[in-house]
Amino acid sequence: MKKLIYVLCFFVTFSLSAENDPGDKLIGVWKPSNGRSMVKIDKIGNKYYGRVVWLKEPTNEDGSPRTDVNNPDESLRETPLKGYRLIKDFVYDEEEDLWVDGTIYDPNNGSTYNCKIELKDDNTIEVRGYIGAAVFGRTDVWTRLKRK
Repeated sequence: MKKLIYVLCFFVTFSLSAENDPGDKLIGVWKPSNGRSMVKIDKIGNKYYGRVVWLKEPTNEDGSPRTDVNNPDESLRETPLKGYRLIKDFVYDEEEDLWVDGTIYDPNNGSTYNCKIELKDDNTIEVRGYIGAAVFGRTDVWTRLKRK
């Protein structure tokens, strides 16, 4: 019986600590400032990824799904933008309170940038894409969609 209690305590403690990971504050659905898309950020393993879950204009004029026509890899140009993973490989730096070491892909120009993400408040993040040093980049403010 004691063994069972210890096992249950272990699992409860482990479950609570996993839910309290401060990096998980990033998880949710976010809207970039241009309002043309929504990106859902999830955690896979110990890294954070974001994929497009909504587009203001999801189809072309002919009704076909919008695809990644600007991708430098021609074999990926037919990939639908909805569902596309454009945020990759972020890790949470607890000391800096930032998500770092990831990349963001811009389907408007087919470029991938180094990126860091900072939570400004519970419903606002600053997403900074850059080449080389972070000072050579652009920051966009994203807003969290309210949870239902």
